[in-house]
Amino acid sequence: MISQYVTFGLVPAMRAGGVLADGAYQAHRDFLDFAVDGSPLLARLADLDAVSPLALDLGPSDFAEQVRTLLPEAEMPLEGSRRVIYGCPECAGLACGEPVCGGYACGAVTAVIERDGPDVVWRDFGRQTGRTPDAERDGYHDIGPYRFRGEEYRAALERLLPADGAPAPELPAGPRALLIGPRAALLARLAAALRRIGISAEITLDAVHAHADELRKYGVVVFGRTIGPDERDAVLNALAAARSEAVCVTVLAPIVPLLVAQVEQALDRTPDHRRRLLRLTAVAGGAEAEVEVASACRVRLAAHRLDRLSRPRTRALFDAVLAPGTHRIPLETRAVRGRSFLTAHTSEAVLVAPVAR
Repeated sequence: MISQYVTFGLVPAMRAGGVLADGAYQAHRDFLDFAVDGSPLLARLADLDAVSPLALDLGPSDFAEQVRTLLPEAEMPLEGSRRVIYGCPECAGLACGEPVCGGYACGAVTAVIERDGPDVVWRDFGRQTGRTPDAERDGYHDIGPYRFRGEEYRAALERLLPADGAPAPELPAGPRALLIGPRAALLARLAAALRRIGISAEITLDAVHAHADELRKYGVVVFGRTIGPDERDAVLNALAAARSEAVCVTVLAPIVPLLVAQVEQALDRTPDHRRRLLRLTAVAGGAEAEVEVASACRVRLAAHRLDRLSRPRTRALFDAVLAPGTHRIPLETRAVRGRSFLTAHTSEAVLVAPVAR
């Protein structure tokens, strides 16, 4: 058994949603990740698209129940003292039937959580799709075991639970987007797509006279294509007066998957030192994309453009795990001809870049 202590903490994290190239929807999820010695544990699982049980879109009672399952004295939901550490963002189950997950039995990452004297130990991490995992085949042999000081571990989790007779701690509200412009087809489709992936979206023509408390609830403000400079400036002044922290974006092109990616990028508040996806650019006249990642992660590239009849086109270009560093990825010239844009997705981030000509 490992004797060296590591620290335990919780950090805000996001699973980026989006509209995939095949038209499937991927849910946006905000959650709390586990920090081991100050580093998010999920980042050590390079190709995993998952969320912890501490998802912020759960109701208060369900969230508290999930917190309690991580305490070592809680009833063990799985055989062998195992608990779910990360689950599917779409179904949260061991065996998934959601098409967006890419197949069935997407599984969960589980680990043994047990007391060892006053300490808490996490060990035997593995991917699990049934009642018992195959440790040799599906184990994460390079992760753990971790020994946490019991007092520190409990304090981090119990801060999320209601005290006796007190209301539950207030958790961050879900993401909200304000779309400014006429309730025309494009903004209506964008609002519907955002709501489909779990982002609240409202459309208005008059944000200037909105109450300051309401403006502060939005994480992103999207300016429609018909909004002129004077209207934009008035909205920016209203946001500043309300001390809003919303990120403002302008529609790049009338392509809904691209606009959803813009919103997801604007909602990302991950500190720079915790980002895995660092940079996306198109180089050499659009023949290559340059992607920089800080640590190993799965990256998906897609191209977005309007064809000669102004119909939106989205095409998947690349999907693989990239090692840390800068990578030049060849692009299909047919996919990026004309005025085009690239999007890069990891499980927790999205970047958007124009294809330079």
